[in-house]
Amino acid sequence: MSLIASTQNPATPVVAAPGSTAKSTIGSDFNMFLKLLTTQMQNQDPLSPMDSAQYTQQLVQYSQVEQSVLQSGTLKDILASLSTQSVSQAAGFIGRDAEFDTAVAGLGAKPASWTYAAAGDVTTGTATITDALGKVVDTRTVALTGKNGSYSWDGLLPNGMKATDGAYTLSLSAQNAAGATIPITIRSIGTVTAVNAVNGVVTLGVNGAQLPVGKLVSLAVAG
Repeated sequence: MSLIASTQNPATPVVAAPGSTAKSTIGSDFNMFLKLLTTQMQNQDPLSPMDSAQYTQQLVQYSQVEQSVLQSGTLKDILASLSTQSVSQAAGFIGRDAEFDTAVAGLGAKPASWTYAAAGDVTTGTATITDALGKVVDTRTVALTGKNGSYSWDGLLPNGMKATDGAYTLSLSAQNAAGATIPITIRSIGTVTAVNAVNGVVTLGVNGAQLPVGKLVSLAVAG
């Protein structure tokens, strides 16, 4: 019989700091394990003692579990600390105009906005807007100028209704005066209004969309 498998601890509700619950549980279980192990050694049949190798194996197994749980708790503490520090640092971005290396932009109090950079002069293009589920909600023919410019989507749908607030993705196919397709890069832009952290990932709230801080490429004073 494995002592580890038969050791149980009654659950007791506690309020503790991150990582402390795991350490407390390990400490309690480990003490119980040692008591059971000592009791079994004292009361075993002297004519048929349990193989010492089995005791050693159980101790090694429990030690491995103990280290794994303690390391996991420590890692969570570190990630929580780093996340908190990142949020504090990113708080300075609030109120700034930001540009992100993504085609995802937020539609909210303001139109969803992007910038584009083409490999050559462009004159016209087709803008396709998709929602967070990948569904195409709007397609428009747009006039473009030069190699660099911007595009804003007001959220008005072909049926005259307004799209719900949220994150939308722009796909832009651009052509030059001769009708040739020109490669184009799209970035979303907007003013940072919030900073959040979920599972250690820091995001910036821009017009209702949550964009990863790792996608941020530039900041400027709002104006």
